[in-house]
This record gives sequence, C-alpha cells and structure tokens, in this order.
Amino acid sequence: MGAKIISKIGTANIFNEKGIQRILIFDLCAMNLIIDAGNTSVKLAAFNQGRLLQQLQLPNADLLKGVDELIDMFPGIKYGIVSAVSFLEEDQLKAIDLKIDLYRVNHQLPLPFNNHYASPDTLGADRIGLIAAAVLHYPDKNTLVIDAGTCITYDMITDENNYLGGAISPGLHMRYQAISHFTDRLPDLQPADYPDLIGDSTNNSIHSGVINGLCREIDGVIEQYESRYELLTVILTGGDALFLSKRLKKAIFAHSNFLLEGLNFLLEYNKR
Repeated sequence: MGAKIISKIGTANIFNEKGIQRILIFDLCAMNLIIDAGNTSVKLAAFNQGRLLQQLQLPNADLLKGVDELIDMFPGIKYGIVSAVSFLEEDQLKAIDLKIDLYRVNHQLPLPFNNHYASPDTLGADRIGLIAAAVLHYPDKNTLVIDAGTCITYDMITDENNYLGGAISPGLHMRYQAISHFTDRLPDLQPADYPDLIGDSTNNSIHSGVINGLCREIDGVIEQYESRYELLTVILTGGDALFLSKRLKKAIFAHSNFLLEGLNFLLEYNKR
C-alpha cells in the first residue's frame, strides 16, 4: 500500500507594483488566512508555513470580497484567524466560517505566553497579536513592542515569557486632529517633515510640537523600560513606524508585518 499523500503543490501568479509576474509555489495543505481589521480598513494575508505570500488592504465593508479573492488565489487556505479592533458584522464572520475554520483572537484563546494583564477581557486583539509576534521572533528576551497606529501602544513581555501590560497614548494623526478639534482657529494638518525644533509659522509650530513631542515621548518611555529591564529589545511597528523611526534617538527594530506574523503564529499555536 502506498504512502498517504499529505502535501500537494500549487502555484499562483502574482503581479508586483510594476506589473511583473511572479510564480509562487506553495503547499496546498498548510495555508492560513489572516484578517486584521483596524478602525477604518482591513488587512488580509495568506501564509504558507510561516511565509507571507500575499496581502491585501481594503475598506472594512469589502472584507468578504477580499476573503474570496485570496481563497480563489490560494485554494489551499483551510484555516483563518481574525483580529478586530473595530466592530465587524457577525454575519460577515459567519460567512467566512462557512468557508474555512476561523479562530477569533480574544483573551479566551490559548496564548503562547503568560498573560498577567489585570483585565484580560479588555486586552485588545491587536496587542495580543503583537506580543505573540514578540514571542515568535524574540523568545526568552525582554521585549518592548511599540505600535504606532491610531493610538501608540506599548506592550512589555519579559525574558520569562510573562506579558505585563504597557501603555496607550494618542497616535500621530490623533494629535494633529485634537489640536484642530479642540480649538477654533488652529488648522487640521497632516504629518509633514519639519526637522527644526523651533516652528517659524503656526503650521510649522504644530508640526514641531506634534512630531517632536511624540518622538520625545517614545524615547523617554524606552529609557524608563531600559532602566528596569536589562538587554531590552525594542520593536516599532504600525502605520506610522517608518515616519517616526527616522526621528527617534533610541535604537529600535522596525517590522512592517509584525502583527500579521504574530497572528499567523497564534493560529499555528491553536491548530496543534
């Protein structure tokens, strides 16, 4: 009797931003769909054995359309995980659950770390995924994960695999919006590169205050953690990570797909 076939090889045609075709070879029996639903948009990603194959970013309303697109592209997707910081319609999640075995990130999901958060039911799914990524990439190390998104979140996991919590503060865009919203005459600006400390106009004064203020906050928080934890590894991720990383004094590691990789790791951890 022949051996049981446990792997099938598939291919997908992928086009990069220049329209150049790439052919990916992947294992049809080991594919995951990752769903990261933010406040305004959703990121979808296909993983094969820890490798990110393809990702999409769409409005939250187009979630099901994006899921169908990735499943059509990679028919070996059988499992998925969803992290949602915004509200997703239950009907949407049920529709996905009919297509694949879908896990939802919350405090009840088995986690690859010891959760010491005092209110685990309020811990955001995105923060859980980020700490899982820290466990994956930096096991047994004191690691501070800084996510520069709508809010700036700081999350600390120790070299004994204990998640302690962290902090939440207003993000880069939120700070600009607050200045305009809570005043009568100050403009609503977008982040812009203004290197000088001293603003020579109202607009540049706002840029200096927001950008320098946020960067000095991040540098200061890192210093506080370094004074408490030896050999600290600092990760910066999120939508504004690239913009901020060039302006920080402290040495950090920037990861653009850190959350997606953490969510995929969480899924693999729960599939065992």
